[in-house]
Amino acid sequence: MRILIVEDELRIATDIRDALTAGGYVAEIASEGEDAWFRGGTGNYAAIILDLGLPNLDGLTILKRWRQEGLATPVIILTARSAWAERVDGIDAGADDYLPKPFRMEELMARVRALLRRSTGQVQPIITVGPVSVDPRSQQVSVNSIPVSLTPLEYRLISYLFHNQGRLVSQTELGEALYSHDNERDSNAIEALVGRLRKKIKAKIINTRRGFGYIVTAHGP
Repeated sequence: MRILIVEDELRIATDIRDALTAGGYVAEIASEGEDAWFRGGTGNYAAIILDLGLPNLDGLTILKRWRQEGLATPVIILTARSAWAERVDGIDAGADDYLPKPFRMEELMARVRALLRRSTGQVQPIITVGPVSVDPRSQQVSVNSIPVSLTPLEYRLISYLFHNQGRLVSQTELGEALYSHDNERDSNAIEALVGRLRKKIKAKIINTRRGFGYIVTAHGP
């Protein structure tokens, strides 16, 4: 899953990116307002972490523009501003969560996981389809309660499909979710990745719809 970090303080942005990467996400950084507005509105991001104090265009204005343009991507606001009225403004502008600075990275990661669960209709922290379970907290995949060893890319693939279970996901969407915006997204590479994942989990839950994409269901084809 791709997550956009909108933060002009390099140290904070880098720390968040490193934590998200370690958590199995593809994280990208936008450090100024105009770039953030464009990338957030045109990229396929699962969530956006947005600082309010930005150069050129402030975070609250960016958020209002995104929502006016119909962008439904979940947004967590980060800010050093502590006034409750500013928090209300952020929520009213369309933010889904709010975390004041300074914060613990563990709390931010927990909020990201919760936000992604809610945005995809999941209510449990562990996502289960048939005999396969994905735990985003530990990045552990299990089949019949037995852990399966996956590469980071294989984990990102199964995590994205499980968060979108029951919905047809195109190869284009998968490519955008698995790779950063400046990487090649070869359809053959995605097919090979899906094939390797199927062999490892040995469960017929990832189904191919030729010409359309992939869908995860507990009942097989």
